[in-house]
Amino acid sequence: MRVAAIQMNSGPDVVANLQRVRELTTQAADAGARLVVLPENVALMPSSQASRVQAAEAEGSGPIQQTLADIARNAGVWLVGGTIPLRVNGDPNRVAPALLVFDPAGQVIARYDKIHLFDVEVPGESKRQYRESDDFVAGGPVRCVQVDDVCVGLSICYDLRFPELYRQLVEQGAQVLVAPSAFTAQTGRAHWDLLLRARAVENLAFVIGANQTGVHPRGHQTWGHSKIIDPWGRTLAAAETVPGFVLADLDLEQQRQTRTRFPVLSHRRLIHNENP
Repeated sequence: MRVAAIQMNSGPDVVANLQRVRELTTQAADAGARLVVLPENVALMPSSQASRVQAAEAEGSGPIQQTLADIARNAGVWLVGGTIPLRVNGDPNRVAPALLVFDPAGQVIARYDKIHLFDVEVPGESKRQYRESDDFVAGGPVRCVQVDDVCVGLSICYDLRFPELYRQLVEQGAQVLVAPSAFTAQTGRAHWDLLLRARAVENLAFVIGANQTGVHPRGHQTWGHSKIIDPWGRTLAAAETVPGFVLADLDLEQQRQTRTRFPVLSHRRLIHNENP
């Protein structure tokens, strides 16, 4: 399977962001991609929470969802739609950070809402604080989706720091792990590559990290360097800091052989909090 990770510098203009998604997804499809992964906050990096809430849609309807469905259908690809803001019943001031997966017919076949929210003070000179729980409602459950004959596990950005999530995805059969992200420049410089490779190696899985890049509204700066990693921790494709996309061919037969000959997943002893 040939896959693509799209790297974006999304801003406050939803229409302009989605037009860029259309252009890059079409180019990736023309280059042979069957699965295309978009970054977190792909449709909107807002100037305020009020504008994010205003842009939020009800599940199953709205221009963002319709445009992403059209893009998947016109390009003939499976589209992991980054994250978009969906309304939350009973909470008018926050939104759900929702990852929707579209099939090549443009139908939504899965939804995953980000489980782990980024409520931290980033160490260093800036000491910048992030409080995603002020803007978002955490979701779940753990979700895999069948893409052709490949099992794909869904995750988002800060999820990468919680390996237990990926163990559950692998228990559900995941061969490929996707991580649409908006990793900050500071944490990305320190940990982005490390976390992607760790999740790949410990699960003998392919990992696709599609990241935002550059400067966004409210002074938010993201790291870029979108990557596709193989189950041995090798980088198959990597971007730098400009918007665009990277492509890689996933050798699923080689993965199967590696999991058979190097059966680390079957050697696990500490499972479900049981004593050894």
